Amino acid sequence: MAEAAGERGENRLEADAFTRRGETPVRISPRQGGIDFATLIGLFGAFALILGAILLEGKSTAFINIPFVNLPAIMLVVFGTFAVTMVSYSVQEVFQAQPIMLRTLFRSGQSPNDAAMRMLQLAERARRRGILQLQSELYGLRPEPFLHRSMTMLVDGIAVEEIERNLTFETHAMMQRHVRSAGILRRAAEVAPAMGLIGTLVGLVQMLGSLNDPESIGPAMAVALLTTLYGALLANVVFLPLASKLERNSATELLINQIYILGSTSIGRQENPRRLELVLNTILPASQRVKYFD
Repeated sequence: MAEAAGERGENRLEADAFTRRGETPVRISPRQGGIDFATLIGLFGAFALILGAILLEGKSTAFINIPFVNLPAIMLVVFGTFAVTMVSYSVQEVFQAQPIMLRTLFRSGQSPNDAAMRMLQLAERARRRGILQLQSELYGLRPEPFLHRSMTMLVDGIAVEEIERNLTFETHAMMQRHVRSAGILRRAAEVAPAMGLIGTLVGLVQMLGSLNDPESIGPAMAVALLTTLYGALLANVVFLPLASKLERNSATELLINQIYILGSTSIGRQENPRRLELVLNTILPASQRVKYFD
């Protein structure tokens, strides 16, 4: 009791001191647990899809006569994979990863060799005309946001150490986002065959339960076989190749960012561009090394 009263007295004295200085004390509210909607949506969604596949029993295929197309199987594997993957991640992480995944469908025109040549051009112009003259180059660098930010910081006179630190932190954050997105794709590749196996078991149970009705054996067998096919296709044709492509693109983007960081710090220190060329060639692959200066 005495200790609690003493603590309340100290807190009151601190609050009075802040009031006299015209300041408001910083207060941290107690940490409160919240509902993880991704887990709830994923679990309920997966079980609802499995239950729906059980109840439909192939009846939804009455108006679909296309071979290898079965609506319950598609819903169970595709939406079930998405639902179970959401259990492993938060809703925000899943939706933030979508733009990064979509970028794997489009080939980037930038290569490490092009980035190194552009960096050497900027270094030579800064050496010849001065760093402040790079301001006229900023508009043309907008297609490359990372390079544009680095050159903007140089023109603004920010210290080289601070520029290097900021760009390095940004690169690390980018890599974490890419690693998380690749992890989501690989997790989906693990889940898709499992959902296909669940669909196969559902179809087999339906088939064995209706052996006395020959007309229902075919739709049940279709669900049993097609879910396995859909799961294998999603995992090995879609998710795993996309994950590998994302990791490859991420490695290339990391190399390009390292080139921009080395070039920005070299320009900021007013080093000879020939030295920058030697440094860049140490991190470039042998087939993409540059020869800017004869």
